[in-house]
Amino acid sequence: MARLERLRVYPVKGLDGIDLEEVSVLEGGTLEYDREFALFDSDGDVLNGKRTDRVHDLRTSFDPASDELAIETPENRSRRFDLANEREACARWLSDFFGVELELRRDRSTGYVDRREMGPSVVSTATLETIASWFDELTVDGVRRRLRTNVEVSGVPAFWEDRFVGEHAPTFEVGGVTFEGVTPCGRCVVPQRDPDTGEPLPEFRRRFVRKREATFPEWADSAAFDHFYTVTIIARIPAADRGRRLRIGDPLSVND
Repeated sequence: MARLERLRVYPVKGLDGIDLEEVSVLEGGTLEYDREFALFDSDGDVLNGKRTDRVHDLRTSFDPASDELAIETPENRSRRFDLANEREACARWLSDFFGVELELRRDRSTGYVDRREMGPSVVSTATLETIASWFDELTVDGVRRRLRTNVEVSGVPAFWEDRFVGEHAPTFEVGGVTFEGVTPCGRCVVPQRDPDTGEPLPEFRRRFVRKREATFPEWADSAAFDHFYTVTIIARIPAADRGRRLRIGDPLSVND
């Protein structure tokens, strides 16, 4: 049976994600805590994994109940910051680490997601398993960490999510929350890197594209895809369903 298998959000954009048992849909259409914080330089540009592979040098965790961000460096130095009261101190510490002056901003209404007019990213567990099978070096959880997706669905085939983008695509519903597919997610440099070391996997993109083209599902609308270096979709949650909660184990149904 199709069900909601995993919810993962990324409290500080570019840094590690956390798994949640349940989460609210914000009024902006994104998930609570997802990219709620982001680092900006003096030009107003965001610092993330697309910009620097040094984000992989940090291990971080975030406690939504206390607003505490825990950081560990490769030298096993650790720091903790209460982001409700110590955001400037945290920004100074991270500025020193990255070697650029940074400001840590917070947005509780939508978060600093890349596509602020859209919503959560969606993938199936089978998709992660299939991609991992293409590379001897990868595990399923390693692929999960590389793709940094919010909503993971089990009980469906690989690339099941592809059917929800394109002309006349259906929607799906999880626990009373409707997901409307908007666009396939073209991938950047981040999935090519080891999430722990930042080391790129040789030939990752070329092999990925070759395998993706060979396994492209017949139920997908190929016109909705600009290229094959694409996996997961970005969805939109309609205004009427915002404020509701998603929970691990929620059943899923397709609205044809």
